[in-house]
Amino acid sequence: MTCRGVWLAALAGVAMEVGAMGLQLTSPAFAPGASVPARYTCDGVDVSPPLAWQGAPAGTRSFVLIVDDPDAPDPAAPKMTWVHWVLYNLPPDRHELAEGASQHLPPQVGQGLNDWQRTGWGGPCPPIGQHRYFFKLYALDTVLPDLGHPAKHRLEQALQGHVLGEAQLIGVYRRP
Repeated sequence: MTCRGVWLAALAGVAMEVGAMGLQLTSPAFAPGASVPARYTCDGVDVSPPLAWQGAPAGTRSFVLIVDDPDAPDPAAPKMTWVHWVLYNLPPDRHELAEGASQHLPPQVGQGLNDWQRTGWGGPCPPIGQHRYFFKLYALDTVLPDLGHPAKHRLEQALQGHVLGEAQLIGVYRRP
């Protein structure tokens, strides 16, 4: 896929494979580019949605998941990217997260701080307009050291030079 094709796919909200590794991220709760069900938002019970992935590159030793919204606070005039969930050291034999997984993760999985300054899932809650939510999965060639509860930028620094593959799933949400 060309750079322009990747950009157009991202705009369309298509599940996208980045690179040639074949890593794919999906959710049984919503299709690529579709609305995230209210159940997973501040308008519902605000639990993390189920996710599944396949096609991990050879040599994968852990996964990182970052969920963020680049349209905050207003998609017509975005000023920041709002972080909803930060996970690291998901085991390489794990290929899914069940609904509400942020409440019962294995002990080796680290959770970073979201932009509400807490660990765990913080679902979509856009103040205005329809926002895009990027679920980004990274396959790493290492298990990261204990980073405590890192902010997204600190985790992104730690994974530099260790990414074997990346996949993303984009959902949208507009408050009723």
